[in-house]
Amino acid sequence: MGAFDPGLPWRRARSVALRPEPFGALVYHFGNRKLSFLKSKLLLSVVEALAAHPSATATLVACGVAEAQRPAYVKALADLARSQMIEPRKGAA
Repeated sequence: MGAFDPGLPWRRARSVALRPEPFGALVYHFGNRKLSFLKSKLLLSVVEALAAHPSATATLVACGVAEAQRPAYVKALADLARSQMIEPRKGAA
């Protein structure tokens, strides 16, 4: 997979489970057996909402992520993409 592009449509990977926790969430990939942590409830909301918006950027806006915080959220989403926790969504435009 290429570099994470926040202008494209994304979704939580199909083989990934989220478990909400007081700090955010645990994210487990059943295929590669990786475990990740979402360190805020807002990031959890963003990951859960990805499939409902035309791009990751649009998801950040819809979830109310402040403009000053968006680069950190884009980095977090890029990390999740690298670990296959989120994946590009095809057929959405």
